[in-house]
Amino acid sequence: MTVLVTGGAGYIGSHMVLALLDAGDKVVVVDNLSTGFRSAVPPPALLIEGNIGDQALVERVIGEHGVRAIIHFAGSIVVPDSVADPLGYYLNNTVNSRALIESAVRTGVKNFIFSSTAAVYGNPKSIPVREDAELKPVSPYGMSKLMTELMLADTAFAHDFRYVALRYFNVAGADPSGRTGQSTPRATHLIKVACETALGKRPSMDVFGTDYPTPDGTCVRDYIHVSDLVAAHVAALKHLEAGGASDIFNCGYSSGYSVIEVIEAVKRAAGGPFPVNLGPRRPGDAEAIVADSAKIRGQLGWKPDLANLDLIVTHALAWERGLKR
Repeated sequence: MTVLVTGGAGYIGSHMVLALLDAGDKVVVVDNLSTGFRSAVPPPALLIEGNIGDQALVERVIGEHGVRAIIHFAGSIVVPDSVADPLGYYLNNTVNSRALIESAVRTGVKNFIFSSTAAVYGNPKSIPVREDAELKPVSPYGMSKLMTELMLADTAFAHDFRYVALRYFNVAGADPSGRTGQSTPRATHLIKVACETALGKRPSMDVFGTDYPTPDGTCVRDYIHVSDLVAAHVAALKHLEAGGASDIFNCGYSSGYSVIEVIEAVKRAAGGPFPVNLGPRRPGDAEAIVADSAKIRGQLGWKPDLANLDLIVTHALAWERGLKR
């Protein structure tokens, strides 16, 4: 039996593929390579280039490879882009996800893990934020992910189908062994951008907003190492395959760092300063989001091993140094 990983040629997906292979699982990847890379999918995983909205393709893959579970990463993730192109985000993140869910139901795949986001909370009223907090996305990105969560819940109610939605906080870092990392050109992840600037791959970097009601005026986020995030997916898959109920979990460390604190961590790792421009806020950004991760720790037994900002930055910088400009 095989695990289907959508978006498995991308940043987080490629780490998931490695973890599944390390555990002895068979893996097939469906990715349209719009932001992913063939080289990020290691053998013996099979890469099939295509769109998850192509139901004939997806259902053929499921049937031919005996897929037992789907881990769904494929989607668009840049908040400001979603504000500029909401319909594109609803197509890629919501309409295509609906097609994938329907394909799972039609082919009898009962276990489904969804890559959701802390953006579903918007600007939460209390920090750290729990899974039962009010859901008020402030961007089409967050709304597109929330809509998929709602579809999953309705589908699980109507069919023999169970899911786990993992609400990611800010994912960063790279495989500690250096096998994969964030390779996407023009990526917008803060730590990726800061590492590129520290290595001279960008002339400077921008900080968007210095007047938020936070200790230093910049946005605060909960940064989680990509390998710890993948471990959460492994725990979620075990939960579902053992007959566990559908559920939603935050994925974060329950500690937050400001944009300025992250930049200072990159300066420490790189051994020196780099140009930073302070600018106005950008649309769609929440002021502070930090996870309450008690639920996933208690119910799935998730125990992060890499919960250290300096370690996250060190791994990200090491990966960035190995990439060609």
